Amino acid sequence: MAETSLPLETTPAPGAGAGPRINGLVVGLACLALLVSVPFIAGALGDAFYVRVVTRIMIFAIMAISLDLVLGFGGMVCFGHAMFVGAAAYVVGIAGFHASSGDPLVLAGLQIPGSTNAFVVWPLAIATSALLALVFGAIALRTSGLYFIMITLAFAQMLYFVAVSAQTYGGVDGLTLDTVPTLGPIDTGNRQQLYWVVLVALVAVLLLCRRIVNSRFGLVLRASRFNETRLSAVGVAPYRYRLAAFVIAGAIAGVAGVLLASSQAFVSPADMSWLRSGELIVMVVLGGMATLYGPIIGAFFYLLAEFGLGHVTEHWQVVMGPLLVLVVLFGKGGLAGLVPAAWRGGAR
Repeated sequence: MAETSLPLETTPAPGAGAGPRINGLVVGLACLALLVSVPFIAGALGDAFYVRVVTRIMIFAIMAISLDLVLGFGGMVCFGHAMFVGAAAYVVGIAGFHASSGDPLVLAGLQIPGSTNAFVVWPLAIATSALLALVFGAIALRTSGLYFIMITLAFAQMLYFVAVSAQTYGGVDGLTLDTVPTLGPIDTGNRQQLYWVVLVALVAVLLLCRRIVNSRFGLVLRASRFNETRLSAVGVAPYRYRLAAFVIAGAIAGVAGVLLASSQAFVSPADMSWLRSGELIVMVVLGGMATLYGPIIGAFFYLLAEFGLGHVTEHWQVVMGPLLVLVVLFGKGGLAGLVPAAWRGGAR
């Protein structure tokens, strides 16, 4: 049988599109320069609050990028994505709890000592999120549409109630970290130092996802969003590709989870609730699905609007709702779609 190519996009002629790519690079570097300048601006103003706010926004941007990998590029509407964030955060919190108490964690007859070493705890937390994504994804991806949405929601609620019932680790009130993990000489309890760690993580995740979606793997993932039957007909098994993407997204969400736990020095069942998953979906749709910069834009817009409107009225959702509706109705492709095409060349 002759090999059938996937008609996803055509290869531009040599030199074609060089201008848009350069413009996109300029915009990306300008945004990076702005993020780099935030700690210095905050220091000049004598207000570290801005560092804390932007740190939180960047962490949520990492969550949104991980969700966009499966939602935007893979067409998998995961309504329980926050469970991977919360699972990683709880691994950090539980490890810190047992390190502070001195009592080991007894798991399946094994005694596991607590730790606040980020080089130990963070990989373990990220691996936990990836493992959960593998197990849950292997089951959920055998369905599609509404069934997939409901199964991912059910798994997320299951983990949520496990966390709520774990009274040793705070139950519904959550767990405060007495000591946040140390990353070698970097003190993640220091807002300034944590900011740089989060910024590096955001850039690394962005570059990784850019590499993934522009690879052959990414082409198959995007094709599976539109027509799995046709992929199967040409000898490609979309299930494996979609499951791999689901696991990668879970691991990236785990990265956001460990950073979130260190940022707020607190973990809570709310970090994995369906409300948090819904917020992430809003950020992705708001910023622009199937883009890489869109989820970042969506996270910044959503959280800044939340902070700004929250100072005006406690019913800020009444104002936010119509704003989201207007963006969806008139902003084709989300907020990223409002950017002129000539300046979006590097955003894919």
